[in-house]
Formats: sequence, structure tokens, C-alpha cells
Amino acid sequence: MLPQDPEQQRPLLVGSDHEEQQETAYDSDEKVLIDRIDEDDAENSGSGSDRVPPFSWKKLWLFTGPGFLMSIAFLDPGNLGGDLQAGAIAGYSLLWLLMWATAMGLLVQLLAARLGVATGRHLAELCREEYPTWARLVLWVMAELALIGADIQEVIGSAIAINILSSGFLPLWSGVIITALDCFIFLLLENYGVRKLEAVFAVLIATMAVSFAWMFGEAKPSGIELLLGILIPKLSSKTIQQAVGVVGCIIMPHNIFLHSALVQSREIDHSKKGRIQEALNYYSIESSVALFVSFIINLFVTTVFAQGFYGTEIANSIGLINAGQYLQEKYGGGFFPILYIWGIGLLAAGQSSTITGTYAGQFIMGGFLNLRLKKWVRALITRSFAIVPTMVVALVFDTSEGTLDNLNEWLNVLQSVQIPFALIPLLCLVSKEQIMGTFTIGPILKMAAWLVAALVIVINGYLLVDFFSSEVNGVLFGSVLGVFISAYVAFIIYLVSRGVTFSSWCRQPKSVTEAEN
Repeated sequence: MLPQDPEQQRPLLVGSDHEEQQETAYDSDEKVLIDRIDEDDAENSGSGSDRVPPFSWKKLWLFTGPGFLMSIAFLDPGNLGGDLQAGAIAGYSLLWLLMWATAMGLLVQLLAARLGVATGRHLAELCREEYPTWARLVLWVMAELALIGADIQEVIGSAIAINILSSGFLPLWSGVIITALDCFIFLLLENYGVRKLEAVFAVLIATMAVSFAWMFGEAKPSGIELLLGILIPKLSSKTIQQAVGVVGCIIMPHNIFLHSALVQSREIDHSKKGRIQEALNYYSIESSVALFVSFIINLFVTTVFAQGFYGTEIANSIGLINAGQYLQEKYGGGFFPILYIWGIGLLAAGQSSTITGTYAGQFIMGGFLNLRLKKWVRALITRSFAIVPTMVVALVFDTSEGTLDNLNEWLNVLQSVQIPFALIPLLCLVSKEQIMGTFTIGPILKMAAWLVAALVIVINGYLLVDFFSSEVNGVLFGSVLGVFISAYVAFIIYLVSRGVTFSSWCRQPKSVTEAEN
């Protein structure tokens, strides 16, 4: 009898409290094996479990991948939309903020990676185990809402790109359907292994880099103004909204969950502290490189629109849907029409971010609910959450161009609301020795992380107050909104206070406990 495919042997749904059947980010046969270089030397030295092996370019290559998948969230259509509006309205003046916002995003993502590597579990799994049922379910719902909001923007961005590249032949709703099918491409890629999947994302990132660098060359921006924009902080009352948008869209709630799971795609020996530290070192390097690349790509987009449209009458009316046409009118056709260059870059951004959104949705659902589902079932559920509302939006938008801008505002608000419910649990967990063992963050890093969290939450709070003060009308609506805001603030206070008391009842992960013995 021929052996059966393990995927076929797995039941459609398995829920169990047994450890061997609990949902994990990756099965053991899916992980990338890391060569054990200098293993014998480490064991013979007498401090093998604590010794960090010397740097190896080969190992860095093997660890490279999760950071670039994570960086896709910094390059999704929502971020590109924020870039072009910041450039058109504020010129070069917010480039310094883009740089520092990316640095803050890097800090948060490194903490997510640290949590995943040190504990052997990702953020959603730890939230399931460390919070009571009611709080866990609230966190799960919030994470799903944030993911849906991001996914709608990403799918719409892809649909706009398809509309551009088809010269308007394919309407927005058809682009949504085409984009929805990418989950099956994702499943096909997964069958070829993690490294093949990461290679495809590398191609998509390279496509964005080439496309937007081409546009950068066509625009011929001022090098002096670009450097001054990066080095000299400037902020005015006219650009405060764009500044808030630049910072607010950098930290994506679902991306924190995603990165803490992606780092578990490498097989490391959790019984040795040196191996854990080695993995953290390599992930820090590759994540820093990945976000530097994302910063350069965002820089290209911002400066192109700053050079072409800052100070013009149309600056305030530029968005994703009409950006390509404005670029075409400004810079002309050239060897290859800039409209299609923009469309190619936007399509690469939309397609890559929708696939990583599907990936994040699987980890979030599996981690919070401990569900073991077949890959195609998980992908179908995750995609349906976003595709159904996006189809409705696409059909409405086809008849009204003003709908997209209003939609993006609401979606940005939706994601801003969710940021504390990923960021606060992350900071509480990585700060506790009972969870992280010797890999808990120190006082200086802890202070820096909480300052970043407070800054992001305050900035997004400003965005929420500004948005609702202009949108909310009526006593009844205002009263209902007041109740929700009170519950929202109360839950944030609960999460912070819960973090303070974690040390009295948290359980240590086996991997870290064994490493300390």
C-alpha cells in the first residue's frame, strides 16, 4: 500500500488539550534546518549550552526570510497611499518622521521576534494561555478586525493596480475576485517549502524596489532637499494630519502576531541558550536589513510625489485611485509609461500583502482558538472575512469615486483602535522573566519600548479624536460612542494592570525552563 500524504491523513478539524495535538505555527517537517556549525567545539569548551557560535554568513542566509515577509506590511497599499499623500501635501518635510517611524516599527518587530524565538510559541498562542477566556476572546476579535481592515485596503490596492494595467478594461470588482484567488497560489507555494515561499516574496519586494526606483529616476528629485528632509525635523499645523498618518500606519497589529510566528520556521535547539541567542542575533540583522529596504522604497514614493505635486492645486486630491493618472500627466510616457510602472509596483505591493495577511490570519485563528485546520480550510476562512466586505465596497466604489477616500479613513481608524491590543500584550510578555527566562528585556529596552508604545497610542488617539469630532453627529450616536470609548479605555487599563501581575502566576515555557536548568 502506498503511504498517504500527511495532509490527507489530518482530519478537517482537530481540537485537543493534548500538547502533541496543539496548534503550532509550523510542523517539525516544515521547518528549515539550521546547520550545527561548531557544535563539537561548543560542547568540548564546557559551556556549550551558553556559548554563542561565531558569526556565519551561511547561517545568516538560512535565517534570512521571516524579516522580509514581515516587512511587506510596511509596503502595503495603505502605506503607499500614506506616502504619496505625505509627499504631495507636506513635500520633503516628513522624511525624517518616516525614518524614525520605521525605526520604532523595527523595535516592535524585534520584540515580536524575541518573544517567538525565546518561548517557542507565538503571540496568539501565549495570549490564549496567559489571559482568561473572556479577555482572550476580546483580543482575538480585535486582532481579526484589524486584519480585516488591513486586508480590505490591500485587496482594493491590488484591484486598482489590475484596473490600471488592464487600461480600465477590468473593473474594480473583478480585480477583487482575481486577488481573492491568490490564497490558492499561496497554498501551492507552501507545498514547495518555506524557502520557496520566501523566495517569491523576495521577487515581489524586488519588483516594488525596481518600479518605484524607476519612478524616482523619472521624477529627478532634489538631493539636497531630500537630505534636509531626512536630517532636519519639521512639523507644522498644515502637515500634522499627514504626520499622524505616517506614524499610525507603520505599526500594524496583525504584523506583530505574524512576525512572532514566522521566526519559528527555523529549527533551533531550545535547550541551549547560545542557540537561542544566535537565532535572535541573525533575526535582528535580517529584520534590520529588510526594514531598511522598506524605508528606501517608501522614501522613493514620498519623494516622487513631493517633487511632482507639492504646492500644486491638486495635491490634496491625490489618492491611490488617481495617482497613476496624475503621474502620467506630470511625467509623460517615456520609454515605458509611468502609469504602468506605478501599476506594477502597486500590484506587487497588494498581492504580497494579501498573501501575508492570509498567513497572519491563519496564525491568529489557530493560536487564539487552538484549531488545527487543513491549510485550504484556514485560507478559505481567512480570505472570506475580507473578500466579502471588499466585494461590497468594490461594487459601491465603481459608482462613486469619493467612497474610497472615506473608506480608507475608516479603515485607518479601525486599525488604529486595535494597536494597543497587540502592542500591550507583547510588551507585557517580553518584560516578564517567568515567560522569557534569561531573554527578558532589560530596563533600558523596556523603557524605550513602553515610550514607543505610549507615543503610538497617543498619536493614534489624536487621530481618533480628530476623526470622530468631524464625523460624529447626533446625541444618540455620540452617547453610544461614549459607551464604547469607556469600555475601550477600561480594557486597555486592564491589559496594562494584568501585565503588572503576570509575574505572580505565569508559567515558564518548557524550552526556556530547560535552558536554565
